[in-house]
Amino acid sequence: MIVPQARDVISSAGVSGDGQATGGAAPRISDLLRAPAGPVDLETMPTSATPGFAGTGKADAQAELASLGDEVALLQEQLFAQGRAGDSRRLLLVLQGMDTSGKGAIVEHVLGSVNPMGVRYHAFARPTIEEREHHFLWRVVRRLPPPGIIGVFDRSHYEDVLVVRVHQLVPPEQWVTRYDVINRFEARLSTTTKVVKCFLHISAEEQRKRLLARLDNPRKWWKYQPGDLDEHARWDDYQLAYADVLCRCNAEAAPWYVVPADRKWYRNWAVSRILVEQLRTMGLVWPTPSGWNPETERARLRELLV
Repeated sequence: MIVPQARDVISSAGVSGDGQATGGAAPRISDLLRAPAGPVDLETMPTSATPGFAGTGKADAQAELASLGDEVALLQEQLFAQGRAGDSRRLLLVLQGMDTSGKGAIVEHVLGSVNPMGVRYHAFARPTIEEREHHFLWRVVRRLPPPGIIGVFDRSHYEDVLVVRVHQLVPPEQWVTRYDVINRFEARLSTTTKVVKCFLHISAEEQRKRLLARLDNPRKWWKYQPGDLDEHARWDDYQLAYADVLCRCNAEAAPWYVVPADRKWYRNWAVSRILVEQLRTMGLVWPTPSGWNPETERARLRELLV
């Protein structure tokens, strides 16, 4: 039986079927946006740049986003099908970023074409009383995607080295040990799960513009909370906390991608490309029958039609 793969339907120029850049071609977006090894200085990383985008602007990005959406949907269906056939693999997309950076918009624009049955989305808010009674990873483990599923974390276990640090909710000697705990957790997770972590990198000025836009539009008031400005006032503290996360939890098995997010159209396009590239590396195919033969079943069906 010939088993078609996603690359037979849609392919990006200069990219092989396994998602790797081909000789002489532009590098993958995954490679361009991969967080560097070692210390990270977010001030030197532009928030409005468009690395790897060859189009002329928003219209071109949206056109390509539609094609990327088709491929994400196909790859997700293959992942789901293989999960039903006994494959233990799954993918976890971790979205982190300051308020208004576009975590929710990624779910809408990047995964909007995917069959909802194949996606598990969870937004991590302030821990509940029950969650605070457990280890900080307890609530995270409960939300991990099952085999064959794309999981999406809108915020994640990293809140326990970000918000907890900035607001001084626990002593430094407690939260500083969590980097190693997270690294060990993600190392174990990566044995069955493709971990894709995207930091949506926006500027303070762009965040102020987006907060003002919410206040100017009554249809967006539900997105706004007075505490958003309190968090904005801690901008520098959050940037330092994120820089440490990108430096200390950036293992090869669970790397960070720093996505410039001032331009919404580029952010959506870049995360779509990263997701497609990482799904391609999983070598997804349509599963072949196990324990039954299509020709035999077709003959049985013909007998019923006589």
